[in-house]
Amino acid sequence: MDFSSESVNFATQSMTHLLLNTWLQQLKDADTQLLLSINAHHSPFWDVFMSLYSSTFVWGVFYASILYVIVRNYSWKTTLMWLGVVILIIVFCDQLSSHVIRPAVARLRPSNLDNPISDTIHIVDGYRGGNYSFPSAHAANSWGLAAFVIILFRKWWLSLALVLWAILICYSRMYLGLHYPGDLFTGMIIGCCGALAFYYLLMWIAKIQKPKDLKHTFVPLIALVGSVFTFLAIAFYETV
Repeated sequence: MDFSSESVNFATQSMTHLLLNTWLQQLKDADTQLLLSINAHHSPFWDVFMSLYSSTFVWGVFYASILYVIVRNYSWKTTLMWLGVVILIIVFCDQLSSHVIRPAVARLRPSNLDNPISDTIHIVDGYRGGNYSFPSAHAANSWGLAAFVIILFRKWWLSLALVLWAILICYSRMYLGLHYPGDLFTGMIIGCCGALAFYYLLMWIAKIQKPKDLKHTFVPLIALVGSVFTFLAIAFYETV
């Protein structure tokens, strides 16, 4: 038996393991420092605004405006198929993030009282969320919806608005102390991949013919901007 060869292999594996652990720890430290830097800047006005912006159901008018555009441009059968795709994207993103990866990784939320950094985290209205944070279901769902609408509608100005909307969703989760940047980046990847996969799967199966020029695509932009200004007005009214 060649003991020298085994020793070399063991030493190489140990060194690789050590370097990997060191790199992961540095990544986690940078992730934490970036969160603390973002979370440290807050005010009563932005507390109200970010809390509203981060909520799910307040975007009902915006979601309805997307459905409106689909209804006005496609037959009822195709509309039902696209609606089914949206549901599949959201279910996929939410279940994979919250019920598969999150319990397996078990990364404590920054706001979790068992997390050593929780004392330095600014939270709003005492809300600390669940136990674990990686990955962010909010990021996965918002980026999944944004990516789907971007590839379906294909209007650059609406695409830009949707990207900014999803970015601010992610920022609001850090502002509220509920997620690390790494949670949100991973959620973004899950959302975009899920949207692309289900969109092209339906296009391949159903062979849907996309209209050359979708009508009424300005409606979601109006709904999005109107919602944001509503949140700003509410925040101003509650903190003036």
